[in-house]
Amino acid sequence: MDVVLAGVFPGKSLLVINGGAPRAVPVGTVTPEGVRVVSVDAESAIADFDGQRHRLFVGQHAVSVGRDKGSVSQVVLEADGRGMFRSSGKINGASIQFVVDTGATFVALGRSDAQRLGLDLTRAEPIAMQTANGVARGWKLPFDSVSIGSITLRNVEGVVHASDLPVALLGMSFLNRMEMRREGSTMQLRQRF
Repeated sequence: MDVVLAGVFPGKSLLVINGGAPRAVPVGTVTPEGVRVVSVDAESAIADFDGQRHRLFVGQHAVSVGRDKGSVSQVVLEADGRGMFRSSGKINGASIQFVVDTGATFVALGRSDAQRLGLDLTRAEPIAMQTANGVARGWKLPFDSVSIGSITLRNVEGVVHASDLPVALLGMSFLNRMEMRREGSTMQLRQRF
């Protein structure tokens, strides 16, 4: 089951369940799909579904996904409590957590994520990258696919850092192929090509 926290209110969470319309679910209520909201705080909610307890964060996933009238894929992200746009996604078909980073030239991930995804770094180009913390070693390589919501791009330039990163960066090698529009705490990504 796919459950996304789109927003929080006192005693209620705004949930998107299996891609449906957002709906307010009060604490203690069980939805027809079997999702029970246990508690809500300023930027997250705890919910029981699929036989497990989950902590959901605002902005952790795409809050609406779909195709507009022109059959173009689009995703709307909600900022988290720190103003960052986060979403689950996939690289080469494997799940990964992204943070949108317009300051990153490429889609970037840490070494342990690259190993988990089975990336072959022996065929990648060794590079030195200028980061906020100075120069870092890494490897440049194309990813076969990068997906977020209904958007999947092929042959996206990426980098793997020699060290681990807390989250993958959805950088400009992906974002340059999007029409990006920010309104308040939401960001719309619409595939251009």
